Amino acid sequence: MELRVENLEKSLDGRKIIERINLAVKDKETVGIIGPNGSGKSTLLKCIYRVLEPELGKVFLGGDELRDLSVRESAMRQAVLAQHHSTGFDFTVLEVVLMGRSPYKGILERYNEEDFALAHKYLAFTGMERFAKNSFATLSGGEQQRVMLARALTQSTPCLILDEPTNHLDIRYQLQVMENVRQMNLTVIAAIHDLNIAAAYCDRLIAMRRGHIIREGTPRELLNEEFIYELYEVHARVVELDDGTVVISYRL
Repeated sequence: MELRVENLEKSLDGRKIIERINLAVKDKETVGIIGPNGSGKSTLLKCIYRVLEPELGKVFLGGDELRDLSVRESAMRQAVLAQHHSTGFDFTVLEVVLMGRSPYKGILERYNEEDFALAHKYLAFTGMERFAKNSFATLSGGEQQRVMLARALTQSTPCLILDEPTNHLDIRYQLQVMENVRQMNLTVIAAIHDLNIAAAYCDRLIAMRRGHIIREGTPRELLNEEFIYELYEVHARVVELDDGTVVISYRL
């Protein structure tokens, strides 16, 4: 499913956070949004997944304008994996994952065999099946993130939004989450801080600074020492491995 943004603008507390943003994500393409803190990455994504309402501009999902879709309809087209999670209640892991089926349920309609089958399928896919009966609140941060990925996949959408999903996770969990996402072959747009993760898993990168897109291209095109300094004001050493993967190290 294609995703498109046209002339999007959003202000918070009287300050312009994103301004005249235009971007397009092709069907089954993985696009990473990079940039320093405060550049507008998460604000842009929150406008796309309807947590924030932009002042200007349009978002299109599969050719339909987002504001023309009901919340349920948009939830059938895009799922979100965010950075932080708080259920507010003591749900089991299985109950949390089953919430991904909510867009397909009527009021008071119970989960059916298909819902349970999908939930167990993606718990197994993310390596969390053995925790199905555990309390979600007792899990580690990395385990919770894999459960929330299972919930997003159980939502069965063609588009997945990753809002800084690997922050605060150790290296193993970062790689597990991104490997799981890659295997699903979905349309993905992700805000990513770690440039090595972005280089390894994204088809294309969009660089933001102060609410604007300043450059876009493949990881090999963007992630050079000069542009990294321009974007982050840090020196970097960029090495390309035999398989084409870009590896970056940093110093002030």
